Amino acid sequence: MSLAPLPIDAHLPAILEALRTRGRLVLGAEPGAGKTTRVPRALLDAGLLDAGECWVLEPRRLAARLAAGRVADELGEPLGGTVGYAVRFEQKASRRTRIRFVTEGLLLRRLQDDPQLRGISAVLLDEFHERHLQTDLAIALLRRLQAGPRPDLRLAVMSATLDAEPVAAYLDAPILTCPGRPYPIEIRHAPRPTQAPLEDQVAAAVDRLHQEGLDGHILVFLPGAAEIRRALRACEPIAQRHGLRLLPLHGSLSPEAQQAAVAPSSQPKVILSTNVAESSVTLEGVAAVVDSGLGREAFHSPWSGLPGLRTVRISQARCVQRAGRAGRTGPGRCERLFTQPEFHARPAFDAPELQRTDLAEPLLALADLGLDGRALAWFEAPPPEALAGGETLLERLGALDAAGAITPLGRRMARLPLHPRLARLVIAGQDAGIPHLARLAAVLLETGDLGARQDLGPRPGSPGHALDSDLLARLDQFTDRHGADPAALRQARLAFQALGGGPLEADEDALLKALLAAYPDRVAKVGGQGTCSLAGGGGARLGPACRVRRAEWILALEAEGQGAQAVVQAASRIEPDWLLDAFPDAIRETEVLAFNASAGRVDLQSCLWFQDLPLLESRRPAPPGHPGASELLAQAAPVPDTLDPLLARIAFLRGVRPDLGIPEDDALRRALMVQACSGLASLRELGGTDWTQVARQALGGEAARLLETWAPETVQLGKRKVRVHYDGAQPWLESRLQDFAGLKAGPRVAGGAVPVVLHLLAPNHRAVQVTTDLAGFWQRAYKELRPALSRRYPKHAWPEVPDR
Repeated sequence: MSLAPLPIDAHLPAILEALRTRGRLVLGAEPGAGKTTRVPRALLDAGLLDAGECWVLEPRRLAARLAAGRVADELGEPLGGTVGYAVRFEQKASRRTRIRFVTEGLLLRRLQDDPQLRGISAVLLDEFHERHLQTDLAIALLRRLQAGPRPDLRLAVMSATLDAEPVAAYLDAPILTCPGRPYPIEIRHAPRPTQAPLEDQVAAAVDRLHQEGLDGHILVFLPGAAEIRRALRACEPIAQRHGLRLLPLHGSLSPEAQQAAVAPSSQPKVILSTNVAESSVTLEGVAAVVDSGLGREAFHSPWSGLPGLRTVRISQARCVQRAGRAGRTGPGRCERLFTQPEFHARPAFDAPELQRTDLAEPLLALADLGLDGRALAWFEAPPPEALAGGETLLERLGALDAAGAITPLGRRMARLPLHPRLARLVIAGQDAGIPHLARLAAVLLETGDLGARQDLGPRPGSPGHALDSDLLARLDQFTDRHGADPAALRQARLAFQALGGGPLEADEDALLKALLAAYPDRVAKVGGQGTCSLAGGGGARLGPACRVRRAEWILALEAEGQGAQAVVQAASRIEPDWLLDAFPDAIRETEVLAFNASAGRVDLQSCLWFQDLPLLESRRPAPPGHPGASELLAQAAPVPDTLDPLLARIAFLRGVRPDLGIPEDDALRRALMVQACSGLASLRELGGTDWTQVARQALGGEAARLLETWAPETVQLGKRKVRVHYDGAQPWLESRLQDFAGLKAGPRVAGGAVPVVLHLLAPNHRAVQVTTDLAGFWQRAYKELRPALSRRYPKHAWPEVPDR
């Protein structure tokens, strides 16, 4: 059939010559040039496929389907003949297929099955500028393959907005450029920032364009399906007023619904699309673009490690590309729902996904191919910390050994088209006899909630509001469809069927154990107020969406935030016994001594640990003589007040004999308590302690001997022993005046060097004299005091010369 001319046609001979002679090419072709549909057919027509296939890698499923359909139409054939496509969960191809449009991940699967890509003669990487993770991995592996066993493999990198020099240098490839078929585009920005809901901004822009007499379709770019649904509702009155047809376009729709959005139509359409319509195939009749400036960006959750999507402000390059969709077939207009200063504040280009995402999945695929991700010659090397993080996760999952080599378990995981964490779940489920339930669980963990379910009542068979796992609520949604979004449910069913489908087993406990194999690094112990202590350190708290409320131990499956601000949104119950069975190498046992304040004793506390979290604890009284018990008791035991006089005696001895090396007060108390507690384990046993004997043992040697002679506790006064006090500036004692009768001098301490201060007491126990000169007292003071004492205490004898 006759083809409408496209700008690329004039450049096809040069493109074919480069691929024929050099085997590789970097093609920069502006939007609308026709590179996606014309280049693969030119290879086929020129006989450059050598009876093999040409694989065209597209970043999105919709682009693969549309491009394949366009080329098949141009050949006048149905899809699945010479031209086919293969995307996740779906394909239309046959043994006759020579041109196959595929999403990027399928090339990696093909390489794992056949590292030499037998039967593939050429690979075209379309829209390379989007730099998906799989794109970077594909170009590195294809370059390596072409430099090794497949020098005949033809390789082309194609893009509309590509900085061609770096990739051309990487491939050692020539660069060809081709202009597009641009038409003038009038771009208008929002005059000022607004807080109006996004869907209202879209409706106002659509209404304004048609009031100004727009002739043609409007393509609206929104970040996701939820925003599209809200915008559809907001645009309904405007569509009725202007006779417009409203159509959604996103990856979760059925192929039939997607085809309805892109098919030619005489009725003006408003196509509300995600970024699936940004590139690859021209949508006929689009006269205007409404750009929200927002898009979904792939990222990996630092928590689960699973890939996800988040809403971001897109780069200037993508804004320009979106605007260009309005100028493919005629002059167009672009309404940007953001201001011009905001446009200039955006980054020029998007960061490659390789620089901001989890690498566990590509690293496992490389290991399965016998390659080391660190040694691979990447186009742009990923961050070292991302490589280390991916390797660590794979080791924890058992996919890699300590040397970084793939294990038999890892090979089983690599065969599954899932993130390694989810692949581990599926294999654990297979080994536990629940293969179908585990596959569905993996799908639901990947897809997330199936819709905004309002029913948060108790699950049948569960007590109250609590569940054993938030995943069980998703299983209910999948099976009963209550509250599920139809598009999300369809995607989940397609994914489940692609993994093998099958009737679901009823063993939920086996599923919870299988989850433990997939999330070994997300074990947490739940404390008061929903706080969580994580194995390996760190904390989090249970969020309001989490319905696992009665479990002491959980797996934190999904969370938002980082560090102490992490909020667990989905969890699953586990039992400590499961950890003992699943990770015996991560279990350690400790025995520590701890003082039991309520019982006044030292206990021996035994604990089984999973990493740094206590699993099982027990305590019992420490046996007498247990090493360390007496030291711990000494630390906890209070120094009794009755010990003060003894401490004062020792302090006095230290003062008069510094050469003995007696410790200072604090260290002395410590030494006495350690000595007293030796061989003991409870405060009760301290009750009968002979502290003087303890002091002798603690001091030892000369100091112990001199304690009794140089700092005696008592001295003899006639027939009485009187206590000596050492708590003053000088040792002192007190006793009745009659006790000193017949003594010409008072006692002395410190080897006779220090006299004891004497407090001479009247019968009322009040001192009538304080002195160290007893002889002088008898000669002078006593004679003066005697008359008054005789009158006051006549019953007592007051001789003129007291003697014995």
